[in-house]
Amino acid sequence: MNMSKFQIIVLAFFVVCIVTGVIFFATYKGSNSGGTDSVSISIWGTFPADAFTSYLNKLNLTLPKRISVAYTQKDPGTFSQEFNTAISRGRGPDAILIPADMILPQMGVITPVPYTTLDQGTFKNNFIQEGEIYFSANGTLAIPFTIDPLVMYWNRDLFSAYGVATYPKYWDEFSALNKKLTIKDDNGNIRKATIAMGDFSNVSNARELLATLMMQLGNPITVLGSDGTTVSTFKATSYNDPTPAINFFTQFVNPNSMNYSWNRSMSDSKTAFLSGDLATYFGFTSELADIRAKNPNLNFDVAEIPQARPVTGNTHIVRATYGRMYGLSLISSSPNQNIAYQDILILTDPTNMAILNQALYLPPANRYAIAAGSNDPYIKVFDVAALVSRTWFDADQSKSYSIMGNMIDSVTSGRKGVGTAINDAGDQYDVILRSSTQ
Repeated sequence: MNMSKFQIIVLAFFVVCIVTGVIFFATYKGSNSGGTDSVSISIWGTFPADAFTSYLNKLNLTLPKRISVAYTQKDPGTFSQEFNTAISRGRGPDAILIPADMILPQMGVITPVPYTTLDQGTFKNNFIQEGEIYFSANGTLAIPFTIDPLVMYWNRDLFSAYGVATYPKYWDEFSALNKKLTIKDDNGNIRKATIAMGDFSNVSNARELLATLMMQLGNPITVLGSDGTTVSTFKATSYNDPTPAINFFTQFVNPNSMNYSWNRSMSDSKTAFLSGDLATYFGFTSELADIRAKNPNLNFDVAEIPQARPVTGNTHIVRATYGRMYGLSLISSSPNQNIAYQDILILTDPTNMAILNQALYLPPANRYAIAAGSNDPYIKVFDVAALVSRTWFDADQSKSYSIMGNMIDSVTSGRKGVGTAINDAGDQYDVILRSSTQ
């Protein structure tokens, strides 16, 4: 019988899943060996509860044995404090579902999935590259659940009206675009903007956008230090110097720059895009439905976020975008680790995840699911973004946002030079990183 390429991919995936399951049952032991329909596990996370509950209900309709999961959504700003307090009192959940850049403060209470159960080769074959941030010395810290990459939304009517045929694929193309798409009145006030960058007060997703620029230059934002701690790479003298990213980001709010296109007196970037006053908007794939709902008449399209143009001799430039990846992690104090892991395998199975991905209009985090392809033009773009998504170990999202925002403000206000601002931000971030793991 002749098999199509798609059938071969699907068959190969299920063979991998069967082998992984057999290995697990042979090597991974939990303190409770009951069936998956006899024990309810608890999961805490910052993932939307309505989306998770809807997914679980639909999933259970397809399973021979229902899985029982009590999911509790927590505020990202208070998650660590609530979680650590619960753990100290012996009341913690069996698993957590949080973004990868929130996992650093929780590492001490996570039970990694050992490589004898899920080896790195199998993991790399199954999941997108961003998932490899979960690799640790003792095993995998989480199993990828969803991925929500940053992409570029662009206004087709504005591009067409001013004679621009194509969207920008590289950041340096915005200089030419600004000359055509940024419209100012006789007093120099911006009426139509090309790009919203340079300020954290009214640029949506500013933290993730600035991080994208840095990661494209090969700067990972944080790395593992020689003493085993996580340290920042905000260093103006490093080989992957973030200075060009900061200079690029801030030029658009400088009235003396030929690329002046934005200022803090304007509405936030998403509102400006929705009203037709901003040509490009950098948002998450999950924002597509909201943009459609808030302005059904907006004629827009979606593209991969622009990239740093490759430079001969510079081997550090990386094709990348920030991706908000949620993963499921086992908690060491749980008496139900075996059951929890089995349920996690079911929850993250790509066949099952298709239910959630379709509902939320998200790309899959599984390579086999991406390889199967899609006829949806948006999902095709989202799939490419998923493959190049990156993230970093953060200590506290709100604090890193504040540090980055203050760094940018100190540059645009003229209080500090770029190099000083970067190094000061790095020193401040190192303090936060150290305190998060103590």
